[in-house]
Amino acid sequence: MSEILGTLITAMVTPFDDKGEVKYSTAAKLARHLVDHGSTGLVVSGTTGESPTLTAVEKIELCRVVLEAVQGKAAVIAGTGSNCTAAAVELTEKATAAGVDGILLVTPYYNKPTGEGLYHHFRAVAGATDLPVMLYNVPGRTGVNLSADTVLRLAEIKNIIALKEAGGNLEQAAEICAGAPPGFSLYSGDDALTLPLLSLGAVGVVSVASHLAGPQIAAMMKRYKEGRPAEATRLHLELLPLFQGLFVAANPIPVKAALNLSGMEVGPPRPPLLPLEGAKLAGLDRLMRLYERRLLSAT
Repeated sequence: MSEILGTLITAMVTPFDDKGEVKYSTAAKLARHLVDHGSTGLVVSGTTGESPTLTAVEKIELCRVVLEAVQGKAAVIAGTGSNCTAAAVELTEKATAAGVDGILLVTPYYNKPTGEGLYHHFRAVAGATDLPVMLYNVPGRTGVNLSADTVLRLAEIKNIIALKEAGGNLEQAAEICAGAPPGFSLYSGDDALTLPLLSLGAVGVVSVASHLAGPQIAAMMKRYKEGRPAEATRLHLELLPLFQGLFVAANPIPVKAALNLSGMEVGPPRPPLLPLEGAKLAGLDRLMRLYERRLLSAT
């Protein structure tokens, strides 16, 4: 089922102006740029898109704007997850009606449901749509881990077709790949672990760094899948400082700063997140200048 959503999916930032209002025209411009630079799918209003601070109206409008911008050239995946099951169901229904191609559901944050609670939550939300659903495990941000056992139970539900895994546990990822039914795919949710996860059976990545290095990440995955692991490793190591530099502060603070430095004016994050400043911003600026040269030769 990976061909439905592609293999290089960008978790797209949400552009804001200096007053904190969504810049929909910039979102359209960014979406087109990402598709032109290798993205086969775009996550709109996901957590990298600052979903906890977006209203439901803003989320659906972003979906509509991005759908219009990409004109079917990439899958548009709506982040409709919530720590309230009823809210996630309602937003999923609205995103489905808006015409998106898939749904991304992050694990409920803060309230720390049990494995059984997670199972019932995801089953209920997946039941609100006939679209393909990707689960998202990121325990470092949500406070709860979506275990392999629970993932494999959920994988038996017809339209739950993938997992974005950002737990950093390669053994758990391997267990999921080993036990997954046909048609269920694992994606890396951490740019720095994409290559290791490909070796375990992952099909692609839901990436932050692809905002800046989409062609190079696509080339790395292509090399690996063509049976050229040494070349894939070379590309991975070339990109590793960028992967690390984009997480010197809470995502998406650094990637928004990097995009602004590159000339794609996506503005600041919304409070309570603050823009990157001081030594971290200066370090990111130096890294961006280095990659202006390095990315040209990375493939």
